[in-house]
Amino acid sequence: MPFRTWIKADGGFQRKQYYRDVPFRRLWALYAAVFCLFAITGFFGDMMNLGRTPYTVAVLNAIFSGLVALMYLHVGTRLHPNYFALVTVLQIPLWVGFTALASFLTEYYRLQPVSTTSGIRVAALISLVLIIVSYSLFIRFLRGEGKEAFLVRNELELAHGIQKTLVPPVAMKVDGFELYGRSDPSDKVGGDLVDAVQMPDGSTVAYVADIAGHGLQAGIVMGMVKTAALTALLNGNSLSSKEVLLSLMERLNQVLPEVTEAQMYATLAAFSLNPDGTVFYALAGFPPFLVYRNSQKMDRISAEQYPLGLLPISGFTAEAVQLSPGDLVIVVTDGVLEACSNTGEEFGMERLERVISEHASGDLSALSDAILESARSFGRQVDDQTLLLIRRA
Repeated sequence: MPFRTWIKADGGFQRKQYYRDVPFRRLWALYAAVFCLFAITGFFGDMMNLGRTPYTVAVLNAIFSGLVALMYLHVGTRLHPNYFALVTVLQIPLWVGFTALASFLTEYYRLQPVSTTSGIRVAALISLVLIIVSYSLFIRFLRGEGKEAFLVRNELELAHGIQKTLVPPVAMKVDGFELYGRSDPSDKVGGDLVDAVQMPDGSTVAYVADIAGHGLQAGIVMGMVKTAALTALLNGNSLSSKEVLLSLMERLNQVLPEVTEAQMYATLAAFSLNPDGTVFYALAGFPPFLVYRNSQKMDRISAEQYPLGLLPISGFTAEAVQLSPGDLVIVVTDGVLEACSNTGEEFGMERLERVISEHASGDLSALSDAILESARSFGRQVDDQTLLLIRRA
């Protein structure tokens, strides 16, 4: 599915952006701590000079050293890393200017060298005070960040509870079919959705939706998608099984651009199950699904359609597949298929088919456990992993 790489939640990029978005009222303690810590180098230089540097020059040297450290800190937290080279180059004229200033002050005000004993004692005492102040400021900064992290964790725990309410495991038996679905988010909150709705005419619509990215933002959009999908299905009572799927896709394609950021989209695999064994399916940017026949034959079924919410298009299509008793439909999101080993190899369809062949005759929940455990033993879970299993009774 070529579209799934358009928008991904990039954790590394988000971490780099974190301090750029933090208000300065939370960073002042960090800046002050770094200033005090590196101001010590000014007095260290005085001690290397046996404490003979005039007090005024030593203090100015400490202030200048602290300011240089703040420039590097500001670049590291607020600006692009390329500015590091600029700051490094600027140090040369700055130190030259400071040396000239120190010489001017010494001559103009006739500053006298300090005695070695007094100079070293004063420099050592001020250095000790700066170390204590710097340590205290670092503790203050860490306590503040810890408080913020605690609040965020509580919010994520609350969102996780909402997630479990919105996306509970699906385990149901309807006229002629047995269904099982589950979604395991990679974070506290995920963007995958699996659901099944029984229609008044006796059919059942089951679907899997995968919101681009993962985390809290995708989870919020997922809740909106579930609401829009339920509304579309309940309003489609008079439609045929095929038309219900088309109406669902049209509705989601219209709603998503209104509630998401630009170029955020959802992929969808939807199925309308009829008591006679006919299953209408519609895929929108979704990986192929598998049909494991009772004859132990495996069919791989795909459909090329754009993801939902990406482009203002219409004309979605749905097709039908006939299931015989014992036949099994397996739908998984790319979080399962793209689980990568340490060598960069993906779990893929072939391994999925082997797992299905080995466990297809068992309970659907056991089959789902086998699929997810195989994917996670093959590679670390980095994306939401969701599956839907449908068996013709």
